[in-house]
Amino acid sequence: MATLSTPPLGNLLRLHPLSLADLPSHPSLTNLSPTNNSSSSASPKPPPRPSLTTFLTALLSEATTFVDHTLPATFTVSSTSKTSPPAIAPVTLLKHTYAPSTLAAIPWRTSPVPRAVAPTSSEAWFARRSRHANARSTGTADWAEFDAGLREQHSEHERLYTPDVYDAHQVLDWDAETAGLDLAARGFHAVQLRLYEMCHRLPFPLHPRVFAVAVVTATTSAPAGGAGLLVVQVPVDMRGLPQARYSNGGNVGAGKGVRGKRCVVGTYTSVERARVGVDGQIEWVMGTASDAGGWLPMWAQKMGVPGAVVKDVGLFVGWVGGRRGAA
Repeated sequence: MATLSTPPLGNLLRLHPLSLADLPSHPSLTNLSPTNNSSSSASPKPPPRPSLTTFLTALLSEATTFVDHTLPATFTVSSTSKTSPPAIAPVTLLKHTYAPSTLAAIPWRTSPVPRAVAPTSSEAWFARRSRHANARSTGTADWAEFDAGLREQHSEHERLYTPDVYDAHQVLDWDAETAGLDLAARGFHAVQLRLYEMCHRLPFPLHPRVFAVAVVTATTSAPAGGAGLLVVQVPVDMRGLPQARYSNGGNVGAGKGVRGKRCVVGTYTSVERARVGVDGQIEWVMGTASDAGGWLPMWAQKMGVPGAVVKDVGLFVGWVGGRRGAA
C-alpha cells in the first residue's frame, strides 16, 4: 500500500505492452483495428484515444514520480561501489520486485490514459544511480554531451554504443505534432514521441529479440534551476502495425545476416533521469524491467540484467569520449 513517502504506481510505466489503441492519434493509426487483434463487431467498443497532451503529460509525470520518489523510497540497494570502465564514477545498483497483487491494485481503468489490463505476473525492476563530474574529460562527460547523447536521437545512439543492439528501426513519429506542443507549465520542454523496434543479439542458440517501444524524451528543470532530461520507454504491441519490421516478421528473409532472422518479441520498460545538481555534478538514474520472452526463464534473465544495467554507464561514457576524440 502506498504511503505519504511512496506515491501510488501508475498504469503506463509497466511491462504490459500498450495496445495501438492506447496511443494518441496518428495518420498511420487511423484505419487500424482499435483492438490490435480483431475488428469483430462483437468486441467491446474501446475508449477514445488519449489526446497527445494527455498521453505525454501522464507518462512523463508518472515517470518523474517513479524515478524521483518511488524508486528512492522502495528499492533496495544491492551495491554502492560497482565499476563500469571507462567511466570513473562508481555505480549504485538497486532492485525491487512488484507482486501481482500490487500491480492489480493500480487504477488501470480510471487513470488519465485508461487501460483494460489484468496483470498476472510480477515485475522485477533493477536500477542504477551514478554521479559524474560535469566535464569534457576522460572518464566522464559534460552536460551538453549527456543531453546530446541520451536525449537527442536516443534510440539510434543506444544502437551505436550498445554492442548487442544491431538495429534501431523507427516505426512512427509524432514530430510534426509535438513541434507545436507546449507542456512548459507542466515542467516539460522539447518533448518528442516516437515508436521504435530495438533489436538485440543473444548468444547462440537463442533467437534475436525485438523490443517494440514508445520512446518519449523531454528536457526538465533540475534543483536550483539546473538542466535536466527525461527518457521514458514503454512497450507497445506493434504486431498489427504495417510500418513495423520485426514485430510482425516482415524482416524474415528480407534483410542480410541477423537482420533477416526471425525475432522473438520481448517487452521492456525504462525511465532515465539525468540532471545537474546543486553541486554542479551530473546525477544519472535509470530504472528498468524487462522480459526477453521465449523459453529463457526469468530466473536466468534476472542474473544477467544487473550486470548489463551497470555496464551501460561505461558503454555510454566510452562512446561519448570516442565521439569527442573524432570531432
